[in-house]
Amino acid sequence: MTEEQTTPASGSILVVGGGISGLTTALEAAEVGYEVFLVEKNPYMGGRVAQLNQYFPKLCPPTCGLEINFRRIKDNPRVKVLTLAEVEKVDGTPGNYDVAIKVNPRYVNENCTLCGDCAAASQSEIDSEYDFGMKKNKGAYLPFEMAFPSRFVISPEIIGTDDAGRIKEACKYDAVDLDMETKTLNLNVGSIVWATGWQPYDATKIDNLGFGQYPNIITNMMMERLAAPNGPTRGKIVRPSDDKEPESIAFVQCAGSRDENHLPYCSYICCMASLKQATYVRERYPEAKIYVFYIDLRTPGNRYEKFYEKIKEDENIFLIKGKVAEVSEDAASKNVTVVAENAVTGEKIHQTVEMVVLATGMQPTAATDKLPADLTYNDDGFIVNDFESGGMFATGCANKPADVVSSNQNATGMALKAIQTLVNR
Repeated sequence: MTEEQTTPASGSILVVGGGISGLTTALEAAEVGYEVFLVEKNPYMGGRVAQLNQYFPKLCPPTCGLEINFRRIKDNPRVKVLTLAEVEKVDGTPGNYDVAIKVNPRYVNENCTLCGDCAAASQSEIDSEYDFGMKKNKGAYLPFEMAFPSRFVISPEIIGTDDAGRIKEACKYDAVDLDMETKTLNLNVGSIVWATGWQPYDATKIDNLGFGQYPNIITNMMMERLAAPNGPTRGKIVRPSDDKEPESIAFVQCAGSRDENHLPYCSYICCMASLKQATYVRERYPEAKIYVFYIDLRTPGNRYEKFYEKIKEDENIFLIKGKVAEVSEDAASKNVTVVAENAVTGEKIHQTVEMVVLATGMQPTAATDKLPADLTYNDDGFIVNDFESGGMFATGCANKPADVVSSNQNATGMALKAIQTLVNR
């Protein structure tokens, strides 16, 4: 590892996390004149929104919002973007923080033209984290079509192998640099905004719902990737066991949420996400039957309530108030039977479907990977903002469960708080 010292960035802001909240925070601060360092651990910006097929309230594709923000970053020299980067250490006080940032190598430099020759030459196949393991990446890959930065990245797993040599040899533009090393950047900033986002709760921990045991049980984020035009099936919703177009699907709400053994809180977005995904299925397969098993359906706000009302009018969507107790699989057909008790009628339901989607909850990234700074967390791992002390703030889903609209609103507020720290220091 090499050490690289930068000039202290007096009056600057560090934003950690390049999802929709981090992008908004960085741009709002930069566009009123402040220097911003935007740090993201992935090789691309966009966070969870980049993985969606559509998002509320307008059912926009990710390109709708992200492309605009990427353009704003490109046009604003005050935003310095660092990908494959993680904060290792934070020292100091509001107005004067010394921050050490580890930047991992991409192994591809600015000469990249996105020609794709590197990927064509690669013989490696590596599980795609972006697609939750539902497809393979080559050793050299572009995370997704509109990825920012617009550069390929080489998996560190193949460095030192023959495949890395093939990739380098295939590049006509001298863009592949296999000698890149991990670097440490030392920054001095006045305030820090943590936009570290969320991760889907690990569904393998929910013993009674069969994820990881039965192939045709997937999570809600996997469903987003199946429905997305740039997903592993190019937007075709099929069940994993045999690529069959499903004629019936069950959505299981609160999969691990509102459960003292898993996530005790409501994740806010899951109900609307499942109702949205029900429309994906119905648009593609007009005859398909949809069964939504829920404890309570939460549709906050007038727009969401109207969407819910429209869903209820669909004769092929059945809303069942009852918590799923167990699932089982028919070994021959790979169909799944969902067992629940109807809370309204008291009837025990055994519903057999061809595919099950678990509405897994939203867990803050910091719940499993604490940040290297003096921060306060609640019992669920969300960062608690200390506005009196100031200096460091959490935004978006690092602070609480939220949808895209709420995250953007909150991010604008945290940009203001960060600026106030600089003004008042």
